[in-house]
Amino acid sequence: EMHSEHPLARAILRKADAEKLNQQNVKNFQAVKGKGAEAKIDGQLFWVGSHRFMDEKGQETKEIHDKAEELEDAGHSVVAIGNEKQVCGLISVADGVRKNVNQIIKSIKKQGVQKIVMLTGDNYGSAVDAANMAGVDEFKAELLPEDKLNTVEEMVEKYNSVAMIGDGVNDAPAMAASTVGIAMGAMGTDAAIETADIALMADDLSKLPWLIKHSHRTLKTIKGNITFALGVKAVFIILALLNMSTLWMAIAADMGSSLIVIFNGLRLLKIKQA
Repeated sequence: EMHSEHPLARAILRKADAEKLNQQNVKNFQAVKGKGAEAKIDGQLFWVGSHRFMDEKGQETKEIHDKAEELEDAGHSVVAIGNEKQVCGLISVADGVRKNVNQIIKSIKKQGVQKIVMLTGDNYGSAVDAANMAGVDEFKAELLPEDKLNTVEEMVEKYNSVAMIGDGVNDAPAMAASTVGIAMGAMGTDAAIETADIALMADDLSKLPWLIKHSHRTLKTIKGNITFALGVKAVFIILALLNMSTLWMAIAADMGSSLIVIFNGLRLLKIKQA
């Protein structure tokens, strides 16, 4: 996990540091998209990844399968470790829900968001617990990156405007397909941040309701500025046709309307998050 940017990998490394485990050098590291990773330690191939990845390796015994299902039913994410001969062990990771996320989701919906869907590569048991605690409208679990991409594309086709919030390499394709991609800037991978339109540098989800509301204010201000500017020009076109305006009046009105539009837009800078 030393070369992985996945949040679960970072959690495992933190636990390894806490247990003061010696980290061995790995070679030929290769990420397996949406499933795990492989590398060589002392010339022997080892792999680490999801339950699905373990199934594909064909090394899962009944005992290991039962233990993995027991952990998943308890709402844990299971990370399996193995080599070319056998499954060496299981790591159970409980993915906690962020503080006040339920209230944040309610605030987001108050801003006019019709539907909130949780997309995760975690197992179904973990997804159920997280979805219930968060209060999302719908969830989909055990998704590969292409599954997330297909889901977002379907939602864009249905709802026209879709925002995707993500933090990992697996989220990047779906974020690119969304109308607006939002990355968790602090814990997010480089791929997610580069793909996103917006990066939350503090990883603070409570900023999302304010961000949506502020975007509405910004759009309203832009429409108001355009309407005002075109209105002033229309008035002076009519006055010119009636031979009631002078060149200096037109210049003053044009510069004046430009300054008013600028100052009206600058008012948005004074609006801070409550």
